[in-house]
Amino acid sequence: MPDNEPMSHVGRNRILWDAWAPDWLERGGQSWAETEPRWGIHQIPESEVGLLARFSQGKVIELGCGTGYVSAWLSRLGGHPIGVDNSLVQLSNAHRLQDRFDLTFPLVHADAECLPFADESFDFAISEYGAAIWCDPYRWIPEAARVLRPGGRLVFLGNSTQVMLSVPDDDGPATTSLQRPQFDMHRMEWDDDPGVEFHLSHGDWIGVLRRSGFEIEDLVELYPSDDSVESQYPYVTLDWARKWPAEEAWIVRKT
Repeated sequence: MPDNEPMSHVGRNRILWDAWAPDWLERGGQSWAETEPRWGIHQIPESEVGLLARFSQGKVIELGCGTGYVSAWLSRLGGHPIGVDNSLVQLSNAHRLQDRFDLTFPLVHADAECLPFADESFDFAISEYGAAIWCDPYRWIPEAARVLRPGGRLVFLGNSTQVMLSVPDDDGPATTSLQRPQFDMHRMEWDDDPGVEFHLSHGDWIGVLRRSGFEIEDLVELYPSDDSVESQYPYVTLDWARKWPAEEAWIVRKT
């Protein structure tokens, strides 16, 4: 890459997550130890959310697997997962946790925008954050469609459109007023870290999903459970998240 050529978001996010990975090993271990999947920043139980209600085992790909805990959950539910991540250090964490919990499945160093798998290789694809916010949806959504078999489902969870319009540019939490326009939202960068995130409006999500050959089965807006406490993430307070969804999950099926 020439010195004057800007680094792509893939490279920038790899450097970021390689640096952040040591802080995520024990967090990942806590999630590996869960007997029931718990989703998002407020750790909402699967029994209250139902993201896996249509999961029917088979071959699974986790897009942006990090420490691999979602793949571990799906393996225990009878699936055959492969975890894919852009960060080698995060994959090292996943290997360490596989050894700790005596549960193994393949881990592949790859970018979800360019997957090293044949067409129609998987029955189910999933991303909790991971590719859902760190990859360009105009690239990773068509790739997910390509590697899914007809009838296969994609489930992905990330920040809600509303919270991304409400967080200020500094480290403060989401506000009760809009901080940026919804029009043309897509690539987002922040002053306090070198990473690149991607967030779309609902209309644009529907557009890219339909153009990629998906039908939308559900859009789940997540609210904290009754027993939830403040999360470790400063961008949203528990009080805010009880009034507006801080996270949302799409459940779609390849036609």
